[in-house]
Amino acid sequence: MGDLNEIYNNYAEVVFKYLMCLCHDADLSEELTQETFYQAVRSIDSYNGGCKMSVWLCQIAKHSYYKYLEKNKKQRKEIYQENSIHTSPETELINSEDKVALYRIIHLLEEPYKEVLLLRILGGLSYKEIGEIQMKNENWARVTFYRAKIKLRERGKMENEQ
Repeated sequence: MGDLNEIYNNYAEVVFKYLMCLCHDADLSEELTQETFYQAVRSIDSYNGGCKMSVWLCQIAKHSYYKYLEKNKKQRKEIYQENSIHTSPETELINSEDKVALYRIIHLLEEPYKEVLLLRILGGLSYKEIGEIQMKNENWARVTFYRAKIKLRERGKMENEQ
């Protein structure tokens, strides 16, 4: 146990500084330093002395940081998906105070843009379902919806300028 304390005392600062260079966050660097030494203790038998102890520990630190990034990326993606289910841009637009103006602008759009927008926004249909209704494919529905949103923005800007 004395050897482990000595290793920690000798290399913790090096590992911490290395992690600070990677992530620029003192709290995260401290947490990952602890994780690094935990992983080092678990795999101390695999250290064969082929490189300096500091290099070996920094490799573990780098892998710990990459694991953190991957985990954090998945969490951000899940949070985004969860939030987008509840508050999509289309839903926010409909819930705004300008509903009447929005519907007026949608009504002025030419087909198929108007129908695709209404099916997606009011009907809550998926792109695949919209494509099937229009006897097209899912990709067509996505592109048409995107173009309809652009036309909607352009018309909205023109109406605001008048």
